[in-house]
This record gives sequence, structure tokens and C-alpha cells, in this order.
Amino acid sequence: MSYVDGFVLPVPKGNKQRFIEFANYTDSMFIELGATRILECWADEVPDGTVTDFRMAVKAEPDEDVVFAWVEWPDKETRDAAMARMMEPDNPDPRMDQDKNPVPFNGKRMIFGGFRPVVHLEK
Repeated sequence: MSYVDGFVLPVPKGNKQRFIEFANYTDSMFIELGATRILECWADEVPDGTVTDFRMAVKAEPDEDVVFAWVEWPDKETRDAAMARMMEPDNPDPRMDQDKNPVPFNGKRMIFGGFRPVVHLEK
């Protein structure tokens, strides 16, 4: 059964191109470690809610847009092994080095989680 990691994060509007470059660079590591699909989506039509919404969820500032992303894995075991590899303190991969590859967003306001699919429809 597949497994999905989901993310919502605020990114300064002026960092859109930097974010795209960062995502292309770092997401390649997920693919190398077994991910089957990654989508990074920049806000296009994100309405303001009255109780909650995407912007409120990450406390987005007026100069920030919201990114909605997910990583699909063949199973949770592959995902867990990949995450363990990426978080190894001795990992020499420069994609994980914050000094060489700083994130272009405030990671403290990112929300994320792992999900088991319960409905899967395709055409």
C-alpha cells in the first residue's frame, strides 16, 4: 500500500523561483531514495476562510504565498528508510546541508504529516 507525506508551507512571494530551484534540487533525493511521485504546488486560488484556511494554517504573512506539496512512496517502509537516510548526521549529501542549500521559507511554520491512502481513483 502506498504512503504519502503532505506539506503546507508559507514562502515569500519574492522567493518563488528560489523555491522552485530548491525543490528541484532537494526533491531529487526523495526520488533517488524511492519516492514515486512529488508535486510542489504554488498557490493559485486559495480563498480566505472564516474559521480556517491554508494561509491561516501556516500563519502566512501578506508577502507570502502558500505551497501545497506531497511525496508519494510505494509503502511506509520505503519512506521510513528514506527519512532515516536523509536525517543521518553523517549524511554527506549537499542537498541536506543547510549552509550550502538554505531553505527559502520559514520551516517553523510548515505543517506536515504522513498519510495512508484510503481512497484512490484514477482515470
